[in-house]
Amino acid sequence: MAANQKYEAFVTAAKTGSFKKTAEILGYTQAGVSYMMNSLEQEIGTALFTRDHAGARLTVDGRNLLPWIQDVCASEQALQTRIAELRGGGAGSLRVAAFASVAIQWLPGIMERFLRDNPAIEYELVIYESQDEMEAAVRRGEFDCCFALLPTSLDLFAIPLARDPIYAVLPVDHPLADAPFFPKESMAAEPYIKVRNADDTTEFDTVFARHGVVPRVRFAMDNDYAVMGMVDKGFGFSLFPQLVLDGSPFRLARVELEFPTYRELGIAVRSYSRASMATKAFVEYARSWVAERTASDDPGEAR
Repeated sequence: MAANQKYEAFVTAAKTGSFKKTAEILGYTQAGVSYMMNSLEQEIGTALFTRDHAGARLTVDGRNLLPWIQDVCASEQALQTRIAELRGGGAGSLRVAAFASVAIQWLPGIMERFLRDNPAIEYELVIYESQDEMEAAVRRGEFDCCFALLPTSLDLFAIPLARDPIYAVLPVDHPLADAPFFPKESMAAEPYIKVRNADDTTEFDTVFARHGVVPRVRFAMDNDYAVMGMVDKGFGFSLFPQLVLDGSPFRLARVELEFPTYRELGIAVRSYSRASMATKAFVEYARSWVAERTASDDPGEAR
């Protein structure tokens, strides 16, 4: 039995916590997965899983070996992709991870151009709310690249794409809706409607810290449009980057902050030198498309 089959089963079982689910995902029998794990444990000379009625949990040794085996699986996937490219004259697959705002505002335009010139590429997109989880998935080799906030927390090869300005978002009838900037005194005094995401902290926490402000959080919600709706109805202000605000169905005023603030958006890969030809091509298409979009943005549209 090939080692890569055992490694793939090991990584999948570590992720699912179940030999039964692993068998369903990989197309084996549960007994087959159990046999592979027993065989792998004998080869390595240590127990990798604790089995009980609740499923299969990694042992300490199993957790220590997991990132190494993930690296082997990722390298195997990269090798198979490269072989397929060579045999297929450039065809291959592309697995992309991104935030919803990037998937909505950028990816349709990028992919329209990329797939027009590379019609044989198989394309997969997955949306993440947590950047930490997204980076970890790319690091494990589950995706070829991801669109992320820079700098990344993991050791990924990241390429900057664009600066995305962050605005104070107010009801259109707010007294400061037409102000040249939203003062930090208002950031501290007015009720704040917070976007809560899957990570413990958000990019906006650093914005408040930069202004020396502790916000008066009135509501915390995990949906951008829910927050925008509350702002529209006058319950408070919020902070949003331009990319999220573009195309919003709500009547909102965008006001620059007293200290203009941006977030840096980029595209990240596990290793550029080992990336597939399809991935490298996609990175270049993304850079070109975003550069053209950024150059054509009219500053007068900020409000």
